[in-house]
Amino acid sequence: MRKLGVGVVGVGEMGRRHAENLRRNVPEARLIAVADVSQDRARQTALELEIEHGYSSLGAMLDNEEIEAVVIATPDKFHAQAVELAAGAGKDILCEKPLALNLADARAAIAAVSKAGRRLQVGFMRRYDPAYAAAKQRIETGEIGTPVIFKSVGRDRDQPPLAAYESGVNGMIFYTNTIHDFDLARWLMQDEVTQVHAYTTSVIRPEVARYGDVVASVVNLQYHRGAIGNIESYAQAVYGYDVRTEIVGSKGSILVGSLDRMPAVFLTSRGGEQMLADHFLSRFADAYLSEMKDFVHNILNDNAPRISGDDGLKALAIAVAAENSHQESRPVTIRLDGTVS
Repeated sequence: MRKLGVGVVGVGEMGRRHAENLRRNVPEARLIAVADVSQDRARQTALELEIEHGYSSLGAMLDNEEIEAVVIATPDKFHAQAVELAAGAGKDILCEKPLALNLADARAAIAAVSKAGRRLQVGFMRRYDPAYAAAKQRIETGEIGTPVIFKSVGRDRDQPPLAAYESGVNGMIFYTNTIHDFDLARWLMQDEVTQVHAYTTSVIRPEVARYGDVVASVVNLQYHRGAIGNIESYAQAVYGYDVRTEIVGSKGSILVGSLDRMPAVFLTSRGGEQMLADHFLSRFADAYLSEMKDFVHNILNDNAPRISGDDGLKALAIAVAAENSHQESRPVTIRLDGTVS
């Protein structure tokens, strides 16, 4: 059986999971190499995964002719540049979200992929989660009628260390967290978001505001065909990793990840009446594996990736609009051509 030669750049928490899946759980893939700005981490990961190559840079890894595709899991700031480099080296690409931290860089990355005749998938793995996939299928078959309201909650358990903000290499909460919900907001509602109004707070951790970020946000959405939506993000829920989504239609409602029905549910850092995942890698373990299997299979069979660069660009436009709304305290419009004003 022919196997796709793959390299992973950035082997922190997320990249390490991708590398492990490619090495052990994706039969159609062959993990050739990993790369990381930390040479020690790259070498140690290569040693633990029993592969030959651990590089200190993406450029060095791209020189390896056995690599046909690259998985990009670097910090957010470097995604777009890494996409351009990989495309220029003739590699197909799976890039973790967000595609970039601004629309100009995202468009340049997509253009580089197109010019090179390569393929790009953006890592919105929730589309591969069995519950979300089932919800999408039932919406498409018309079970809830016309979608009217989109509601989503995304809460991380543990507060990020201040070093994560100080480094300046990651986007604010809209890019690191909420962008998954922004993608779901388009995908599940089968419509484009045309207006965004963000409300934010850092009241429980004011030092975060010094780095241009927030602890929690609520983003209201208006859709092209008249539907509305609301997304809540929270960076330090303490009680668990909590992701829930509801799509309300003209004939009914679909809930993903809802809590059991009880008169009251209490959740604290000491535990509670509900068992929740403690981390995104455990909650979406199946989705990450399915995502990688699908990407590898499609590249091997010369198929278009399921989640395109354009999907990444449109979700990014919502994130940019949310950031602008946060900074300017006003609703922000997204035109159907993807420009934000």
